[in-house]
Amino acid sequence: MSYDVKASRSGMAEQYTHPKDTTMSEAINGATFQQAHETCERIIANIEKVIIGKRSVIEETLVALLASGHLLLEDVPGVGKTMLAKSLAYTIGGEFARIQFTPDLMPSDVTGVSIYNQRSGSFSFRKGPVFANVVLADEINRANPRTQSALLEAMEERQVTVDGETHALPHPFVVVATENPIEYEGVYPLPESQLDRFMLKLSIGYPSEADEKTVVKSQLTRHPIDDLEPVCDASDVEMLQATTARCHVDEAIYDYVMAIVSRTRDAEQLELGASPRGTLAAIRTAQALAIIEGRDFVTPDDIKRLAVNILAHRTLLASHARLGEIGAADIVGAILEEVPVPV
Repeated sequence: MSYDVKASRSGMAEQYTHPKDTTMSEAINGATFQQAHETCERIIANIEKVIIGKRSVIEETLVALLASGHLLLEDVPGVGKTMLAKSLAYTIGGEFARIQFTPDLMPSDVTGVSIYNQRSGSFSFRKGPVFANVVLADEINRANPRTQSALLEAMEERQVTVDGETHALPHPFVVVATENPIEYEGVYPLPESQLDRFMLKLSIGYPSEADEKTVVKSQLTRHPIDDLEPVCDASDVEMLQATTARCHVDEAIYDYVMAIVSRTRDAEQLELGASPRGTLAAIRTAQALAIIEGRDFVTPDDIKRLAVNILAHRTLLASHARLGEIGAADIVGAILEEVPVPV
């Protein structure tokens, strides 16, 4: 599936320069932080045509894209998880693929398989659905661990290896996995190594009554996703990711994140604290959020907004804590309240 980019990119704002360092505001191919922010606004506005009343969720989904990460959506059926992934793919002019994870799904059903060609007398590789820009791993916890692990190399290294041959995945590449939090039969909980590769874990939640009424009216005759047009392409996404990587992070922010992560490793209620990958994710996502909000520097509020969604799923409750009603998200939230915020 391919799309022609029809949105106009004329009328970009004048170059925005950081008051302390003018070189910081120069991104790939001369793009500026202001241009990146305006591209983000177009992406968000386009997705909001389908996902109504959930701007914060859309922003955090875009954070994963800008930070070159992957997304885990845990929520009840029917709240728009699939439509969110589709809308993201269509908006960036990318290819979308959905993999319905079931107990009988095999790794080759995800990555692809080598087929013997009798005419040529050689094997040719037939790509699996993972070769797309946005891959929806629907109900990922219903597949067996062997199939779940087929995504590990793809998520971490942006490649798959089949029969000893390595194949690069397209760029950009984002995995959006979904889970149903209320079903426990016939599922295989994701191992810690798999959870750690998801940059963010989000929940969309039910819409408000007014938003739900708007959703129902908009879908009576035709779904808004059918009319969604792309507003950018792969080169724009590359620009956004490069600009995000150049977003300024003060030394005090690094110390703040390290203090939070260290507390998760020392907390008595947690048997396993956040990993160094979680520390890196906290910085990268904060950079992405700053770009989305029109800044070229990270603030402590960026860290605080995303910390629970980044760190909670990377921790493991201690055995005595599992008996209570408190969860990992509550513990990370309490840590955020305890750690002094840098001024």
